[in-house]
Amino acid sequence: MTPELTVLALSAILQAVQFTLYSIAANLQVGPKKAMSPRDQKIDLTGGAGRLQRAMNNHFEGLILFTIAVVVITLGDKGTGFSAACAWTYLGARILYVPAYYFGLSPWRTLIWMVGFLSTLLMILSALI
Repeated sequence: MTPELTVLALSAILQAVQFTLYSIAANLQVGPKKAMSPRDQKIDLTGGAGRLQRAMNNHFEGLILFTIAVVVITLGDKGTGFSAACAWTYLGARILYVPAYYFGLSPWRTLIWMVGFLSTLLMILSALI
């Protein structure tokens, strides 16, 4: 498996970990009865649970573009040491993003997000060169 595909698989595991953290925090905040309800009315999470939910949703958004980058690199047979480094940088940034968001570390959260986003863009651009 290519390094880029390995990082994509690990990013999916990170998504599952984030979903688990968010689910536990949300359940603790609203209680199991409300968490297991059909949610006909929107449940607004606050504090740490809300931040974990937003960090998870942000990873879903970033994972789409990163997946495109990995597909382009892999199917285009454009994998290099640079694209692998970009992929690992993306994953490192996404891992750091979760506690940065949870603890409200500003401006670090945004800077960490930017590193992951730029790494993804650089992967795509490297495939086109």
